[in-house]
Amino acid sequence: MRQHSIPALVQIPDSANLAEVVSRRAADHPQQVALRRNTAGTWQDVTASEFRDEVTALAKGLIVAGIAPGDRVGLMSRTRYEWTVLDYAIWTAGAVCVPVYETSSAEQVEWIMSDSGAKAVFVETAAHEAIVAGLRDRLSALEHVWRIEGPPVSGPGAAQAAGETGDKAPSLEALAADGASVAADVLNERASAANAADLATIIYTSGTTGRPKGCELTHRNLLSEVRNASAAAPEIFSARGGSTLLFLPLAHVLARVIQVGCIEDGIILGHSPDVTDLLPDLGSFRPTFLLAVPRVFEKVYNGAEQRAVSEGKGAIFRRAARTAIAYSQALDSRARGDGGPGPGLRIAHAVFDRLVYTKLRAAVGGQVQYAVSGGSALGERLGHFFRGVGITILEGYGLTETTAAATVNRPSNNKIGTVGPPVPGDALKIADDGEVLIKGPTVFTSYWGNSASTAEALTEDGWMRTGDLGELDDEGYLRITGRKKEIIVTAGGKNVAPAPLEDRIRAHFLVSQSMVIGDGKPYVAALVTIDEEAFPAWKAKHNKAADATAAGLSNDPDLVAEIQAAVDDANTMVSRAESIRRFRIVDGDFTQENGQLTPSLKVRRNVVAKDRAADIEALYS
Repeated sequence: MRQHSIPALVQIPDSANLAEVVSRRAADHPQQVALRRNTAGTWQDVTASEFRDEVTALAKGLIVAGIAPGDRVGLMSRTRYEWTVLDYAIWTAGAVCVPVYETSSAEQVEWIMSDSGAKAVFVETAAHEAIVAGLRDRLSALEHVWRIEGPPVSGPGAAQAAGETGDKAPSLEALAADGASVAADVLNERASAANAADLATIIYTSGTTGRPKGCELTHRNLLSEVRNASAAAPEIFSARGGSTLLFLPLAHVLARVIQVGCIEDGIILGHSPDVTDLLPDLGSFRPTFLLAVPRVFEKVYNGAEQRAVSEGKGAIFRRAARTAIAYSQALDSRARGDGGPGPGLRIAHAVFDRLVYTKLRAAVGGQVQYAVSGGSALGERLGHFFRGVGITILEGYGLTETTAAATVNRPSNNKIGTVGPPVPGDALKIADDGEVLIKGPTVFTSYWGNSASTAEALTEDGWMRTGDLGELDDEGYLRITGRKKEIIVTAGGKNVAPAPLEDRIRAHFLVSQSMVIGDGKPYVAALVTIDEEAFPAWKAKHNKAADATAAGLSNDPDLVAEIQAAVDDANTMVSRAESIRRFRIVDGDFTQENGQLTPSLKVRRNVVAKDRAADIEALYS
């Protein structure tokens, strides 16, 4: 099959926008619990009316601050309750939210804020505020900075006064106080001003040129995604009493879509900003479904196995794992009409459910039935293991440019090993070279101020070029088979552009070539070759044997320190999640003669990865 589409289950009216749900839910079900907020270790219910009041108070403050419809407002924070409140406050004021990862470097913050022309920014901490403060003279459009963990500044006019006097950024309380005088009709006019075709957010994605591109997503993009996904999987999104705990960064489109879907569908939403608290938070919040990346599921599996081994129960765990996988595979056989789990397998599964599986389910709160996985490939083994344990992981596929998932598996027909059929309303097509193309209402409109990149990404008839290779089965389920583009996606789902890091490393006098790796891996690493012309002088200066090779000195403290300095310099360009954690100095060089460089001296990544597989394996051993 070369093309497949599914008609939209929900059409988005031209007048629709993301802000309207806040007042609608508060009017229809004012006492319904909309979110739960962790306060001093206790989850506090936030009703629909309370959420509306917080959103509207901050939206009024934005109006007083001079934020006009269409203005861009930055939001730099971890995933926390205030992130969601501010996102909807920005939309209610008619503005456009520009997320910034809380781990972003000053260079990244400067680019995103300057390129988007952000008029204001919310920062989470004093450290974030300091980064922005150091850039103020280069951010000509920036007029306001507010801090979530704000200083004790309050009272009418406090927010404006703090900004004018150069004091610390005012708090959210101060911003809300400044907006107290805004009339309800003024706010209502703002909240209804945007329509479906208007810009809702600009999400910056890694690019091969080193400059992240601002992906424009409209209100229709986001609403088409969440409303059609909800209609396609009512078992998750329409479940009475459903809830989820977000811990992935809300600056990423995947978590953002889940946030919007929860607010739209009445799913109770919680936030866990610190991954060190994740397991206790899951245990106390007790979500009914989860959003995670494959690395999280790998950690859950590996952690459970390690605990079992330490308790002398490693053999039992491994048998339980094999049974869970076999049980899930047997369920697939039954779906194909080939029978199902036999009596012996059913008995073994029931025994291990009491001994092992209940503990695994309890580790994520005990109520999770479904999980959504995206960002990178999960792997069939883990997919079958978790379904056998009692948690069905629905794998999907998409990009920022497709408003997160363009395809996703369904609870009613979950084909493990695939990323599912299209989200209703979208269409898939496999190009002649195997590239996956996507078209539909979830596909972005353009890159902010970058018509050249937009033209490269979109065909004249509106198909999005994903850069990924894939194939469709006879039911229209997509399987990703490779990556046409160079962007690395780590096991944690982080997109990393290797070229800027490599260019910075190669700037070091002792480095000839470098190749950044990490696709599907738990962290980013690099292979580094030594410049043969510079090497003799360096060896003489550091009293090394004249005939010593790079491989022979790969663990030499002086050489390692030299290359570490180059890597550290490159890492200043990116966030911690994108930074190079390990590197390996390899012998020889990448050359045209050995096929590892193109005639234009670009690294042939697939050739290097094959030729130096042992070195790459050592980086992750």
